[in-house]
Amino acid sequence: MTTPPTPQAPDHRQAPQQRPPVVPELGPYTSPIPARPAGFRDALASEWTKIRSVRSTLWTLGIMVVLVVGLGLLVAFTLRLADSPVDDVPELSFGFSGLVLGSICVITLGVLTTTSEFGTGLIRTTLTACPSRSRVLTAKATVFFLLAFAVTTVTTTVVAVVQTSMLDGKAADADAWLRATVGVGLYVALLGLFSLAVGAIVRHSAGAITAMIGVVLLPLVVGMFMFSESLDSVRTALFTYSIPSQLSVFYDTSVTNSGPTGWDPLWIMIGMTAAIMGVAYATLERRDV
Repeated sequence: MTTPPTPQAPDHRQAPQQRPPVVPELGPYTSPIPARPAGFRDALASEWTKIRSVRSTLWTLGIMVVLVVGLGLLVAFTLRLADSPVDDVPELSFGFSGLVLGSICVITLGVLTTTSEFGTGLIRTTLTACPSRSRVLTAKATVFFLLAFAVTTVTTTVVAVVQTSMLDGKAADADAWLRATVGVGLYVALLGLFSLAVGAIVRHSAGAITAMIGVVLLPLVVGMFMFSESLDSVRTALFTYSIPSQLSVFYDTSVTNSGPTGWDPLWIMIGMTAAIMGVAYATLERRDV
């Protein structure tokens, strides 16, 4: 017969308490990076980083350069090969055809500069980092305008130089050269800025691009189907003040005998762009994102 084990008496001694580690008191953290309030320069740097890092910028401006330079050189080469008489034609006017198509690319980029952020939701992050909505829109407009102006001016200048060296047309003076290069660059950049404002209002890429193509082409299309004599004045106005007709004024090849001349189309576009930008500022301040 086995003897049952003797129960052990419980140990009532308390385990030694562990003292918490002593943490030295630290003062307030001071970052080694100098801190300063964000300003307009920071907004410009942010928008420049965005516009140069997305593929749409490279594609749209690249296609624009190809169209303007390619069509300009094709026209000059064709006329030279055919030995066509161009003595009475302004020698800078042959770059017009490529520029009309190239301006569509600038319009597309202007729309995407604003609508892409609304589509992806990045605009919320942008406005969190920079709560001033007017500052954000101003930075976008500034960066886009300078980029579009620089690319368009350089491209049209290259086309003008090459065409004048290949063709013997009507010689152009200094004012004609300035309008066909710098004037055209300003006009197309303002047209792209107009598109940027439309994109900020519509906030939808396809809708804004469609609206801008309508602004560019619809007056010509509507005017072509106005056969009534009572609508002659309306048809003439549509032809005269359409975007392609105003661009042709810079090349001294206006399709109508009346209407804007010289630098007049630029002042018209400045007024239109200022008005639509005002609407874009008001819309951005009042609507949610």
